[in-house]
Amino acid sequence: QVQLVQSGGGLAQAGGSLRLSCAASGSNFVIDAAGWYREAHGNRRELVGGITSAGTTNYDDSVKGRFTISRNNAKNTVYLQMDRLKPEDTGVYYCNADLRSSGIWYRDYWGQGTQVTVSS
Repeated sequence: QVQLVQSGGGLAQAGGSLRLSCAASGSNFVIDAAGWYREAHGNRRELVGGITSAGTTNYDDSVKGRFTISRNNAKNTVYLQMDRLKPEDTGVYYCNADLRSSGIWYRDYWGQGTQVTVSS
């Protein structure tokens, strides 16, 4: 059974940086397209940005220019680099991905979530 395992995050001061990672647990599973989402203050989960299998990225306007999504296909891992953090970036961050294994698609998998707290 495949899982998306997140790591990173934690506490940062405003203006600081954090990095989140999202890796597929099974060695035979390849992350295809992926996205990062966040939930803040009990609000609905919102898209922060995404990356295609080819590495094309897109971002919500609220994080554009501050956050960077990247991938390391050799490690089967997707990253969210968060710079110039703001208190309003505080929330639980989730990765979401479609995966492939032996020609079979596994759609819409979620990581376990990671708390990011930015102090002012």
